[in-house]
Amino acid sequence: MVCLRARLKVLGLSISALTIHSNVGNHNDKMQNGKWKMEKEIKIGKKIFIRNAGKDEYWLQDIIYDNPKILGLGDLVAVNKEKRQSSGGRLDILLKEPSENLMYEVEVMLGETDPSHIIRSIEYWDNEKRKYPQRQHFCVLIAESFDRRYFNVIQLMSLNIPMIAIQADLLEVNGDRILNFSKIIDIYIEPEEDEEDLKQVNESTWNIDSPWTNTNAKELFNFLESKHDRINLRYTQSYISINIDGKNAYWFCKRMKPTSALFFSVKDDEKAEAIKKKLDEKDIGFNYNRYKEFMINVDLKTLKKNLETINEIHLIRNKKVIDDE
Repeated sequence: MVCLRARLKVLGLSISALTIHSNVGNHNDKMQNGKWKMEKEIKIGKKIFIRNAGKDEYWLQDIIYDNPKILGLGDLVAVNKEKRQSSGGRLDILLKEPSENLMYEVEVMLGETDPSHIIRSIEYWDNEKRKYPQRQHFCVLIAESFDRRYFNVIQLMSLNIPMIAIQADLLEVNGDRILNFSKIIDIYIEPEEDEEDLKQVNESTWNIDSPWTNTNAKELFNFLESKHDRINLRYTQSYISINIDGKNAYWFCKRMKPTSALFFSVKDDEKAEAIKKKLDEKDIGFNYNRYKEFMINVDLKTLKKNLETINEIHLIRNKKVIDDE
């Protein structure tokens, strides 16, 4: 028997999971006169629209802002609400994932999403991304319903823009009202390439697909080339890597033009802390993930401006660790 139950009181509404009991091995007992009979323990909910429940969009915003984790996007914290935009209008909610410095621009809409909701979400996401280019940003749309046409549009856009679509459902179950959030579109992650795919990718491929990423990679490669005997550029479907002594030392992933994501791995904790301090001193935004990889959003101008800092980081990474005798 499995029993799942969770309850959370928010502004007079009950946000909860349904209680489900499952009896293994009693399959035939669930049939009666050729029809499935409903177990008393399973409650069926009826969807109601939030406006019909006497609530408005600001009510839904407040719930999300006060408890961002209910979106299911991780341990997010609230940063700002109704944030004024330079282009006009206000961003509904700005959220942040502190450990990796990820930003989520959230636009909320009651009822069904429409073109203005999609355009507004992308516009505000782009505004924040331009304002804080060193951070990774995600565009989040929340609505009660997604028309099939707009669902397909959002899905296509998510191939190039990190978009997430979340459906908010208000259910009525035996007099209780239950609020639930379901992620229906997630950010696109490229599949792992196999050896056959790797052989089909070269510099020309990247010059067609993302020439700015190739330019950024070659800028750093040219800077490091004189410092190493065994150094070369390697092109795959997912990234361009600078290979030093047979290992991926740095790799570049495609982002919106003219930006690329520069990655490098630092497993040694002491070296990682020294690099974090160096980046903070130069006011360069970065993420350091659970795989012990640094990620910095760069463009050609940023690279040229910070080549000396990158060289200092390169020296820290390649410093030999000498054990005390």
